[in-house]
Amino acid sequence: MAAVRRARSTRRVRPVRTTAPTLTVERDLWATGHEVVVGVDEVGRGSWAGPIMVGAAVLPRDRRVYRVRDSKMLTEAERERLFDRIAGWCSSWAVGAASQEECDHLGMSAAQKLAASRAIDGLGLIPDQVLIDGNWDFVGLGCSRRIVKGDATCLSISAASILAKVTRDRYMRGESVHYPGYDFDLNKGYPCPRHKMALQAWGPTAIHRRSWVFMDHLVWGIPRVRPPGDPDQGTLWDDGATESAEA
Repeated sequence: MAAVRRARSTRRVRPVRTTAPTLTVERDLWATGHEVVVGVDEVGRGSWAGPIMVGAAVLPRDRRVYRVRDSKMLTEAERERLFDRIAGWCSSWAVGAASQEECDHLGMSAAQKLAASRAIDGLGLIPDQVLIDGNWDFVGLGCSRRIVKGDATCLSISAASILAKVTRDRYMRGESVHYPGYDFDLNKGYPCPRHKMALQAWGPTAIHRRSWVFMDHLVWGIPRVRPPGDPDQGTLWDDGATESAEA
């Protein structure tokens, strides 16, 4: 029995490998005459502060950058190391943003569409096909393909997710200097216990989204913004709490 126990204790467990995103979808589209294929992904929708951003990336056919993954599968340091490589690799890329004021006064859905429009315009190209992460077409050009979990499987969407995430993270780190008590350099505006404590102690900053439901729970008596024609931005104090700063 001792020998059996030793044998079991020394068994090696293989590490779990994440499947790398591929160019399968892009190559199929290139083969059928779609010259400009754009990958698109958003970041910051669930944040309580700062802008929502949408990344757009057009990849070349003849070169490849390795280690690209869905931004959520990478650490902040890994994304930062990849950013310049991906930006230099893309045939064209852009990140569009909608400010916290636009999120409040337009509603999150309209703000996301606005950020996407700005990202597409920033490419300087007319898309033949747009590949979107998820099941909602927030680009609305009539040439979109929705891919559930596209940020994990489709290389151009993965590249766009990293470009958008790093751009927004850098923005929030810059804002943290102006609002040191809120830890924006760490939480990037997403819900977490220290962020909630800062809101209760000092109230919302100039970059908080004042249409979110957390405003109803503050002791400061500041009225919550109600976007016209838009449902509640979340339903609970903890809405979005499962989406971390790494999301």
